[in-house]
Amino acid sequence: MYAYSARMTSAAVAGASGYAGGELLRYLAQHPTFDLVAACAAGRAGEQLAAVHPQFAGTAWSDLVLDETTPALLGQADLVFLALPHGESAALAAQLPDSTAVVDLGADFRLRSAQAWSRFYGGEHAGTWTYGLPELPGLPSAREQIASSTHVANPGCYPTAVALALAPLAGAGAITTQDIVVVAASGTSGAGRKASDSLLATNVMGSMTAYKVGGVHQHTPEMEQSIALAADLDTDQVSLSFTPLLAPMPRGIVATCTAQLTGEGDPRAIIEAAYASEPFVTLLPEGQWPATGSVSGTNSAQLQVAVDERIGRVIVESVIDNLGKGAAGQAIQNANLMFGLEESAGLDVIGVAP
Repeated sequence: MYAYSARMTSAAVAGASGYAGGELLRYLAQHPTFDLVAACAAGRAGEQLAAVHPQFAGTAWSDLVLDETTPALLGQADLVFLALPHGESAALAAQLPDSTAVVDLGADFRLRSAQAWSRFYGGEHAGTWTYGLPELPGLPSAREQIASSTHVANPGCYPTAVALALAPLAGAGAITTQDIVVVAASGTSGAGRKASDSLLATNVMGSMTAYKVGGVHQHTPEMEQSIALAADLDTDQVSLSFTPLLAPMPRGIVATCTAQLTGEGDPRAIIEAAYASEPFVTLLPEGQWPATGSVSGTNSAQLQVAVDERIGRVIVESVIDNLGKGAAGQAIQNANLMFGLEESAGLDVIGVAP
């Protein structure tokens, strides 16, 4: 059922029926080294992949049958991707062999603070794994930490867009970290595949709405943690106001991130230097504004920066594909680093717009 070669690295996916799981399978299908040996989907086990993800129809994987989610099956792989709802990864990860490399796309192991986990997610904190945002500044470098780890927590989609926008400025001391404001819009796939009245086409098309307003969105502490890591600060030295919006599009995030300037350095020059050699992050030429369509279907991020001289604030616009750099693409990027591969292996960088 699955192709396998001793020269390849065997990979398994838990949560293969979800949007992020489907995107993982798409990347794995074109990956030169990772070889799929199990695609697990608890609720849709026994179904053919093309029936669950029609984009695979007519491909070599169209007849692949989704498996039951069992630690025994997943544990046969060298590499396991957990694309499960928040709070479900920890129990499964605990049953995998210690030698298995794991990238968790959920939130279970992202936060360092048990108190923050309890407040925003509820229940017992499972612990903290290496945070998988390769471009995050700091010492030792995020890349070095990921490459030496067997367990990596993939960042959330909103936190990825925000950290890419503001982390270089925080790390350079160019912004104050106590007055950060973020307003970001996401496509509907960011809410997952579970049916919901608020995600019905009738309610989404031609409309846009805010949700989880007032500092209650679960990604808020992760954003603050990322900024703190970049600036070598305690998390309580960062305060961020986050307002998320649901946009009438299937995928993509556009984040407007603003902060008060300190006068230390030129914001554009700082961001330009930070990403000059990054394969997936691009600072656009002045006057050109990022669009979600430009990064759709990719692991890329595009940024633009402006300064409001009147009030002394910097505005950084950041766009990513929430299923790409915000989920599955970044998971593949992290796995490439963990196995000493070319970081861009199997990943797309050119969007499909329009």
